[in-house]
Amino acid sequence: MEKAEKAVNEGEHQVCDEGDRVWSGSWVAERLGVELVGDDPLTGLLGLALRRNPKRAHLLVSNVLGKHVPQSPSVVYGYGVELGRRVRELLGAEEAGRAVVLGYAETATGLGHSVADGLGLAPYLHSTRRPVAGVAAAGGFEEAHSHATSHLLLPEDPALLAGDGPLVLVDDEFSTGNTVLNTVRDLHARYPRRRYVVVALVDMRSAADAGRLEEFAREIGARVDLVAAASGTVRLPEGVLEKGQELVARYESESAAEGSSAGAAPSWPVAQFPAPPNGGTAPLGARGTARSAPTGPHPDDCRIDLHWPAGLPDGGRHGFTPAHRKLLEAALPAMAARIAEALPHNARRVHILGFEELMYAPLRLARELERGTDLEVRYSTTTRSPVLVVDDPGYAIRTRLAFPAHDDPADGPGERYAYNVAGAGFDAVVAVVDSAGDTPALHAPDGLLARLAAHTPRVLLAVIPSYAPERPSMLPEPLRGPAFSSYAPEEVGWLLQDLSDVTLEAPTEEREEAIQSGGAHYAESLPVEYQPSERYQELFHAALKDSAARIAQAVGVVTETVLAERSPRPVLVSLARAGTPVGILMRRWAQHRHGLDLPHYAVSIVRGRGIDANALRWLARHHDPRDVVFVDGWTGKGAITRELAQALEEFEKSDGVTGFDPEIAVLADPGSCVRTYGTREDFLIPSACLNSTVSGLISRTVLRADLVGPDDFHGAKFYRELAGTDVSVAFLDAVAARFPEVTDAACAQAKELLATDRSPTWEGWAAVERISEEYGIHDVNLVKPGVGETTRVMLRRVPWKVLARAGAGRDLDHVRLLAEQRGVPVEEVDALPYTCVGLIHPQYTRGATGADGKAVSV
Repeated sequence: MEKAEKAVNEGEHQVCDEGDRVWSGSWVAERLGVELVGDDPLTGLLGLALRRNPKRAHLLVSNVLGKHVPQSPSVVYGYGVELGRRVRELLGAEEAGRAVVLGYAETATGLGHSVADGLGLAPYLHSTRRPVAGVAAAGGFEEAHSHATSHLLLPEDPALLAGDGPLVLVDDEFSTGNTVLNTVRDLHARYPRRRYVVVALVDMRSAADAGRLEEFAREIGARVDLVAAASGTVRLPEGVLEKGQELVARYESESAAEGSSAGAAPSWPVAQFPAPPNGGTAPLGARGTARSAPTGPHPDDCRIDLHWPAGLPDGGRHGFTPAHRKLLEAALPAMAARIAEALPHNARRVHILGFEELMYAPLRLARELERGTDLEVRYSTTTRSPVLVVDDPGYAIRTRLAFPAHDDPADGPGERYAYNVAGAGFDAVVAVVDSAGDTPALHAPDGLLARLAAHTPRVLLAVIPSYAPERPSMLPEPLRGPAFSSYAPEEVGWLLQDLSDVTLEAPTEEREEAIQSGGAHYAESLPVEYQPSERYQELFHAALKDSAARIAQAVGVVTETVLAERSPRPVLVSLARAGTPVGILMRRWAQHRHGLDLPHYAVSIVRGRGIDANALRWLARHHDPRDVVFVDGWTGKGAITRELAQALEEFEKSDGVTGFDPEIAVLADPGSCVRTYGTREDFLIPSACLNSTVSGLISRTVLRADLVGPDDFHGAKFYRELAGTDVSVAFLDAVAARFPEVTDAACAQAKELLATDRSPTWEGWAAVERISEEYGIHDVNLVKPGVGETTRVMLRRVPWKVLARAGAGRDLDHVRLLAEQRGVPVEEVDALPYTCVGLIHPQYTRGATGADGKAVSV
């Protein structure tokens, strides 16, 4: 650490190369009236430039970060390490040993990693703008003033962020503090901690922002400290944004007119760096002789094989542990020696150029090269940030190399930049990229390597393998009709496993006895599928005819609400099986009204055991969890609503995946349990009248340990043999046919609902608790409110009695018929909050007695 400590201790004079006498912020200060006020070292640490960014005019350019300004790697690393040591002193050894460090992409990925090194044994993670296939996000946030705002957190081990030790957040500058505080607020809601430490090279908060940190700490009930190398503020005159934009536009137009754009293609031939065949590494030649003209390297000796250790991450994108640090430290001397061997013999001034978020590994290689040789080594990285270039000693960004992005970025192609490298007199430049960036675009005539070759006699390339976390077991693709279900394949994908060949059915009375005695869970077996009589089927068709328009309007209302509030392109995820027909109808409405082709899946949720976690993992790998909208048919007392919320909370803790919203969208919400619904009326939804024959011939879901392993989806059966009585598609078609006539009314109703308070009142749950006590049941799980839930009791469980609202009409015809067939009494009740309530036999055994102690004949 000798050079690092010397660099930091010598302060502002160390951060600039010899010969720099003018402050590199004076050009902007003189023209825009911007003032940099604060600690003495501040102007040594920072220069000023102008952004090509409509959100903020000026850019604070760090002289010690290694991003825009080439700097001694010992200085860059030394500042980060020293900040880490100060954090360790602040926390004390015990708390420091429990800390986790989080850095911000792209600018502070290397700084954060260096802080983690100074702190000691702290694991490290940095945010990223690069989605990685198969790795679910544990969080994300937006950076409002940035040119590229979306950040992802992709730890290989989700538990990395779930501990309760101090969280150290590292950024290059702390200006308004919004980005850091928003991150803390988001993470604290999921993984509360007692202590946070914010670390920055410079604290540039205004007087108005300075008090927010203490206020924020009180708000979340945690301690929040700030550690910075220097502090001050930027004083901006009125209208500086507009003046800055005018200045940028004028200078860029003048530059274009002169044909002297720093990013323009050179007029002389440029070197090509062909990728090695079959993904191998081109052989190294002997250390060569420096050339005076930019003729470029030969294809056989442009690559440096670092012998990067297997299993060592290229940085902190997925986490970097103390064990990784130990492996890197052991390998650094040999890797730096390979770089030295590949350099020209008479090279004296060498630049190591990192790649956007890949800052730490190139920094450590550069520092090791500097320590082990007599070379003058400088370090910086490429960047996404567009900045005006002005070749003036009083301006921080004097040259720019512009080139196309070469890592196939998720947000599409665009320009990238290397600042202050051209014209710096380097004898050689070593570009260090990860393998995701070693693409044809890197080697193209207008690519980074060609741009560098036009300005230095020697360009070398070192490629570090992009670290790929071990993928969890691969889950199968969704099941689809006609192989599984009678629905068309595009209507729904079932995140289930097919158990059609397994005998799972048991007589209803035996199932009820086993469930209530605690000997079995209801999801471990299936009831025998109810085969409706001809009279009952007639009731279904009559109910469908009467209610199709009413259902269609409710479908329209709930779909329009989802599109307006939740996501413009939602991923519909139905809770199988009652939610599946509703999800398909919502998908059809989105096609009818908006021309959208929405993804739709069905997943299993089991009361008392939660939602299928493997289905959530599949969804997280294929879609943004924030776009997922869970769909169900109706609410009763709200048990599934609570079950889903609890299950998603547990899933966040176990897998670190965030973004799934527990708010269910339902067709009918008579229990007032959700905010997103088509109606709160308790009326007959014909799909509740039947079982599999109105749900694609799919059984209810099954969760049994001997059939469903830890890496399996929950199971279900496909009753192909019931195809003769299947009305699944007929039900959908009958409702969808009414969409045109209800469109205007549905859209008007949705607009009205969106403007009202729809907060759940949980009236249904209160009513169920009251009924449970009044009827001596003392178990809310045996009280099933609403037409849909009552129908389920009659079809699948052992019913005790049915409570019907006095005066209930045709909505209960099918319930009365089922009650007649099963010998179940129907009691009319005044002021019942639901149309009806089904009561499961409270103490079912053979020869059971009811809650009143009398024998009950079923």
